[in-house]
Amino acid sequence: MPVATGGAVPSATFDWQGHPLELLAAKAVWDPQRQVLFVADLHLGKAETFQVHGIPMPSDGDAATLNGLLDLAHQLLPQQVVVLGDLIHSRLGLTAELRSKLAALPELLGCQLRLIGGNHEQGSWIEGLPHEPSQELGPWWLSHMPEPRAGLLNLCGHLHPVAQVGRGADRLRLPCFSYCQTSGRLALPAFGRLTGGHPCSRRERLWLVAEGAVIAWAAGRLPGFSQPDCCHGPTPRQPA
Repeated sequence: MPVATGGAVPSATFDWQGHPLELLAAKAVWDPQRQVLFVADLHLGKAETFQVHGIPMPSDGDAATLNGLLDLAHQLLPQQVVVLGDLIHSRLGLTAELRSKLAALPELLGCQLRLIGGNHEQGSWIEGLPHEPSQELGPWWLSHMPEPRAGLLNLCGHLHPVAQVGRGADRLRLPCFSYCQTSGRLALPAFGRLTGGHPCSRRERLWLVAEGAVIAWAAGRLPGFSQPDCCHGPTPRQPA
């Protein structure tokens, strides 16, 4: 059942070997013990990247994405915000305006901002925000792409997980959190407003994000719930 983090932010609790995480309806993960907020795949500057290639696209997605992140930070008061890769869409979208917004972001968040480098950051440079490698943080292994690590829960982005519910004209694609037990990986939904998604596999546990709530889900729970058979990412290791 959905619960509320701190009485304000709709969420569901995910417990991994006695270590709790809150899966937020805002498409982020909150570590209440370490006071860390995790987000992934903001893809800022995506509209500007498309515009460079002559594809018209409105430039208002970044504001909604950044405002959503600021709202979360103001409610939760994290010690740090960690972006699990793909903060930006490409260096072509790193306009002077976006660079200015990113420079001001830590102060606006009221805490440290860190970036685990993703594939879309390659070839770019953001002043004051180095691309950090995948790394351990308490019981978590932080990465952009899935990188299972024995004894740690891999928190990652990159997959943009979604669940397909219904059939035909009634089919919905809902962002979700996806947990692959065999590989020990929890993938976050894309936080950016201008991002697509990829269906999850039948072997994953899902938490759907819908109507401002987080809902625990399972394959076959309703007729028309569609999932492919294979996991995204590296071949899962067998459980010990």
